Amino acid sequence: MKTKEFKEIGNLLSNSKKIVIVPHKNPDGDAIGSSLGMYQFLKKLQHKVVVIVPNDYPDFLKWIPGQKEIMNFETEENLCKKLIAEAEIIFTLDFNALHRAGKMESPLEQAKGIKIIIDHHQNPENYAKFTYSDVNMCSTCEMVYHFIDHLGKKKLIDQSIAEALYTGIMTDTASFRFPLTTSKTHEIIGYFMNLGVNHAQVHSKVYDTKSQGSLQLLGTALSNMKCLYNNAVAYTFLTEKDLRDNDYKKGDTEGIVNYGLSLKGVQFAVIFIENKKENIIKISFRSKGKYDVNKFARKYFDGGGHINAAGGRSDVSLQKTITRFLSIIAENKSTFQNC
Repeated sequence: MKTKEFKEIGNLLSNSKKIVIVPHKNPDGDAIGSSLGMYQFLKKLQHKVVVIVPNDYPDFLKWIPGQKEIMNFETEENLCKKLIAEAEIIFTLDFNALHRAGKMESPLEQAKGIKIIIDHHQNPENYAKFTYSDVNMCSTCEMVYHFIDHLGKKKLIDQSIAEALYTGIMTDTASFRFPLTTSKTHEIIGYFMNLGVNHAQVHSKVYDTKSQGSLQLLGTALSNMKCLYNNAVAYTFLTEKDLRDNDYKKGDTEGIVNYGLSLKGVQFAVIFIENKKENIIKISFRSKGKYDVNKFARKYFDGGGHINAAGGRSDVSLQKTITRFLSIIAENKSTFQNC
């Protein structure tokens, strides 16, 4: 985004507006963190702001300052539609294609308010007046920090805003392990810590809240794991029965796919999760190095994301989905160095 556009947005935000902030469906730490960081910032500018999530989000994120004010489209659909229709500005955070908002897609398409994208995923759609897109950023939360800075409002960032943004950066980088974590990322983290963010406490609130069922579910996923082509590819799966038997709660499958990627030699890791309520198979892809799972997800499984982390879906059964995946991998096995 050019300096001129930041100036235009600054002018838009110079007086009180009705603003709606929307993260993607099944919001994760980066989606909730960026939304609540932006929410608290805009409240300081005296705007009338609401965050509307397409559906519920994990309990381990329900401590972030401001989260009690979040509205859920699934449970308050009529009021949420009204707020979207009346909004003068709509921020869509951590996604760049309206279908990623689930059932909110149509109300967002019809909304007359000025739309602003802040996102770090590839191939943004052209639905917003302002698009702040940077695939080299580690997280949307880092982008929200830069957005506030570009507006000349960095001094408005307080401990509560910093905690929200820190959470998203931490979770989207797997605790600062992923390649897009830069020296600038660490500078921002240092700035947040100087504002009073307790990094150990935030980490504990997010990661040290697992139930016995979630650990047993992880054990099931690890037992289901298969490795192919001299351990270049690892995949696992969880059936609806696996989820039910282990008292699944939203967020329990977060990060499981990374266990496959942690195996020596693995370049490409996948998890398939059966969701009979939505009649889909949810898929998460991870990779190391230059193997582009964003392209893979887009080409074969109606998904997308980043070079090394992406998601997708399948509308056929779990077994048929895995069979198709194995067939695709067999056709492309020369891609993997260890094959």
